[in-house]
Amino acid sequence: MKRATLHDTGWLRAAKGGFLEDSLPAKDAIMTPQAITALSSRLSPHIRLSKSRLETLSLLIVAMVSARTVNLSHLACERAGSVLIASTYRRLQRFFQHVSLPEDWSAGLVVRLLGLSGTWHLCLDRTNWKIGARDVNILMLAITTQRFRVPLMWTVLDKAGSSNAEERIALLRRYLALFGAGSVKLLLADREFIGLEWLNFLEARGIPFAIRVKAGMIVITEDGKRLRLRSLLAKRRPGRKFQATFPAQGDAEALTLTFAAKRIKGGELLIVASNVPDQNALNAYRRRWSIECLFGDAKTRGLNLEDTRMQTAEKLSLLLAIVAMAIAWANKTASALIGTGKLTRKTHGHYAKSWFRTGFDEVRRLLRSNPIAALDPWQSISKRKRVV
Repeated sequence: MKRATLHDTGWLRAAKGGFLEDSLPAKDAIMTPQAITALSSRLSPHIRLSKSRLETLSLLIVAMVSARTVNLSHLACERAGSVLIASTYRRLQRFFQHVSLPEDWSAGLVVRLLGLSGTWHLCLDRTNWKIGARDVNILMLAITTQRFRVPLMWTVLDKAGSSNAEERIALLRRYLALFGAGSVKLLLADREFIGLEWLNFLEARGIPFAIRVKAGMIVITEDGKRLRLRSLLAKRRPGRKFQATFPAQGDAEALTLTFAAKRIKGGELLIVASNVPDQNALNAYRRRWSIECLFGDAKTRGLNLEDTRMQTAEKLSLLLAIVAMAIAWANKTASALIGTGKLTRKTHGHYAKSWFRTGFDEVRRLLRSNPIAALDPWQSISKRKRVV
């Protein structure tokens, strides 16, 4: 007796009304192209691309969320219809080979998509991983609010290891050109991001900051003594604020800042320097952890950024812009879903799901059931038109 297969049309007809018919993704096959077209329509006033390229960008955003990966071979499988997967894969490859958009083209879209205004916290940090023997090293500036944490701008470093003052200053100049210093409520960064030239730049541009510094750094106390911070703090009660000055170095002028410190797990000193004297720097610095969570959203908890095989700075930067919009989409969806409510907490006090995962899971659900409704958050970018 001949064994029935999925290609046996008689067997398919016999299955009508049963499990097989219910499992066929007929609705998705119809709706997904409509969703791509709808998203392209909403993006078209803001991004100067041909219709074909804009549809490819929309496909990338939608597929990235749906498939939970940035790997192009997997994203190609998300395209509905009769087009060969190999053809879609080549189309995605050509997008990254030939599309060139202005630097930071996605930053304004991310802010408008989230409906952000006024001031916000900025977090600066670096994430890195390897593709074979090659280092991928990204210096990232992110916006964090009580609800959102989203990538805003970045620099793909052509080296391993820490960034230098010149690279950080260049990134902040790009930010200031778009949003101005008045948009920064507080810039937060870990002790990798120190150095007098860098700190003087922030001070001169009127950017308020709270940055962790190293215990071995030398300061001049108010009574003129030169001490390492750890020695100075050995004589002070933890938690109390005090002022001290980083002495001039080369062309960098001396800088007086407000310091606060406490002992953390293992007895290590956590020392935060700020140029805002009345700022509760230790409390504010806790928000810096959100960028570490953001890296998790972009990687294993969300879009699996490390799945990419891209290595060139131009392609990686374009990919990061698409990732940023996908993360903003998920966060905006969570905002619409929860409204003025709060996330559920477990008994240990932590959220059962983050804001990002709440929205991310909802977008993925809607993409399988009502893809057009999944695009509702994108309506917010239509309020102001700006072509990039």
